[in-house]
Amino acid sequence: MTKGGLAVELDPVLLARIQFAFVVSFHILFPSFTIGLAAYLAVLEGLWLRTGREVYQRLSRFWVKIFAVSFGMGVVSGIVMSYQFGTNWSEFSAVAGNVIGPLMGYEVVTAFFMEATFLGILLFGRNRVPPFLYFLAACVVAVGTLFSAFWILAANSWMHTPDGTVLRDGVFRIESWAQAVFNPSFPYRLAHMVTATFLTTAFVVASVSAWYLRTGRFPRVGRKGLSMAMWLICILAPAQIFIGDLHGLNTLEHQPVKVAAMEGHWETHRGAPMVLFGIPDPANETNRYEVAIPNLASLILTHQWDGEVKGLTAWPEDERPPVAPVFWSFRVMVAIGVLMLAVGAISLWLRWRGRLYDTPWFLRLVQYCMPVGFVAILAGWFTTEIGRQPWVVYGLMRTGNAVSPAIGGVEVLVSLIAFVAAYAFIFGFGIYYLVKLVRKGPDPAPGPDVSEGTPMRPLSMPVDTIDAEG
Repeated sequence: MTKGGLAVELDPVLLARIQFAFVVSFHILFPSFTIGLAAYLAVLEGLWLRTGREVYQRLSRFWVKIFAVSFGMGVVSGIVMSYQFGTNWSEFSAVAGNVIGPLMGYEVVTAFFMEATFLGILLFGRNRVPPFLYFLAACVVAVGTLFSAFWILAANSWMHTPDGTVLRDGVFRIESWAQAVFNPSFPYRLAHMVTATFLTTAFVVASVSAWYLRTGRFPRVGRKGLSMAMWLICILAPAQIFIGDLHGLNTLEHQPVKVAAMEGHWETHRGAPMVLFGIPDPANETNRYEVAIPNLASLILTHQWDGEVKGLTAWPEDERPPVAPVFWSFRVMVAIGVLMLAVGAISLWLRWRGRLYDTPWFLRLVQYCMPVGFVAILAGWFTTEIGRQPWVVYGLMRTGNAVSPAIGGVEVLVSLIAFVAAYAFIFGFGIYYLVKLVRKGPDPAPGPDVSEGTPMRPLSMPVDTIDAEG
């Protein structure tokens, strides 16, 4: 490729990585929402069966529409990834196909088939099947989404901590499926990811509910949705911090160079500080403008005040991940975790004071927090995947050796541009439709609630006149 008479070298490995990162990053937004939303729908249907309260069915009827659109966009965006294994990463497919192929196949057989079978009942069977069967369909779809996460994370975790296999004649061969699936990092990644999906969904539900309360529309639905979401956030936000700590300790054991990049540590020493801020400078192997808390990193990572933490210089340069993106994405993820914890704590205080539903600044804060779960998931994914570099199968196969040998940079660049344009067009309309569904709101309740879709009160008025349901 030439530009201004000068040859411009297009690195197919880098472009293939960018293309896959774009597709995966876009795709992961939808499963991270629908996994939690499917579980929420099952809970709502169970509560509706148990209590008969109309508010639970109204919430379910509303959120199942959001689920249907999001699920469809997740399926479409996920199809492209499978093709990339053959087009851009044929060497990886040839070497690791004995492991990745069956795990992806199990995901289709045990998860996607289950979801697809009962999704029709969930979307179209509410008035066509008995209530218990409809509740059962919601539960099966929720379990199916969790199975999907199980198998995808098993495959990804194996690439980080390969176990149960042997590399023989240039091909990975299975010695133990149990060890390959339940590899050393898998339990921590599964717990961390599933908890993140539930938190993501909780913040979306809470945000929409807060907007309804701020605008005086759908007060019963808004109160109940906000209440349920905040209870979940109060439980899962601190739990996620605990799970994240366990995940970090597991990463320190199996991928210590990644932890060094996350923490911004260049030299190995005892009593390592926690770097709060800094600008990594790989050329000089240091951080500029560093702000750190002495000994805190050693305390967190080794549970000892003067524990030894390895720095990046303990590894050759060609075995270190890109430091800056790992360093910053990790801090974005942690900062959002602290924000989630703070929102949960504030909600408990306001609930105790009886002001959870009519505190304007808090409702505005929750409304603006809608995207934080998605951002945290992307930041965590960047930390994990970029931190694994330069390996595609950690310690055994380099990313540069996994790319298809026949592809050129021009071909990958053209397809990347096509993906970006197609995704922007197709999914732009999908997101626009989701916004329209949220603005329209739940279907009117029968009887006295038929006018609930119109504003009932200014935000400054108390909500004491609204019935206590929710």
